[in-house]
Amino acid sequence: MRQMQEPTFLILTALAAGPQHGYGVITDVERISDGQVRLRAGTLYAALDRLQGEGLIAEDREEIVDGRVRRYYRLTGDGAARLAAEAERMSRHAKAATARLRVIGSGGTA
Repeated sequence: MRQMQEPTFLILTALAAGPQHGYGVITDVERISDGQVRLRAGTLYAALDRLQGEGLIAEDREEIVDGRVRRYYRLTGDGAARLAAEAERMSRHAKAATARLRVIGSGGTA
C-alpha cells in the first residue's frame, strides 16, 4: 500500500465526520490543517472523482440550493479502513521521530 498524499488524507478525514458537499470539505480541510492546506475547487473535485473511482468515497445525496446541484459525499467502509491504516502508519512514524528527538534532547545522538 503506497503512502497517501496529505490532501487525500485530509479529505478522507473531513468525510470521516459525516457526509459533506464540496465547499464543506474545502473549509473542513482548512480547519483540520490549521490553515496549512487550502484546496482549490478543481483540485478537490479531481480528488473526489479519483477517490470515488477507488471506492474510498461514494455519493451520499444531492440537493438543489439556489438553483444549483449540491452533491454530498461520504466515506465508504473501504475508505475508513484506508484512512485508519494511514493514520496508524503516520502515528508509528511520529512515535519513532519523537523517541529519537528525546535522545537528542538528553544529550545523546540518534
